[in-house]
Amino acid sequence: MDKETYQKKLHAQLDQWKAEIDKLQAQSREASADMQIKYQDQIKELREKRAEMAAEYDKIEAASIEAWKDFKTGADEAWDNMSKAMKSAWGRFG
Repeated sequence: MDKETYQKKLHAQLDQWKAEIDKLQAQSREASADMQIKYQDQIKELREKRAEMAAEYDKIEAASIEAWKDFKTGADEAWDNMSKAMKSAWGRFG
């Protein structure tokens, strides 16, 4: 996979995760007070993990064609962490 294709894939996934976090935020407004706290904790964690992924995206975007693969491993790890956190959140609240 080349740099441009990888960037498009990451960008699309970042957008999707933002939409899913926004859905959880909307759901939390209808939950009981106790559940709202749990939602907010989970949403905070998801936003932090998404921010980590966005930082990895920025590194790849700024990297030269020759160097971008050096950042791909970090991006792949951040992607995996975010995917697991999102699945966990939807398992709990979805």
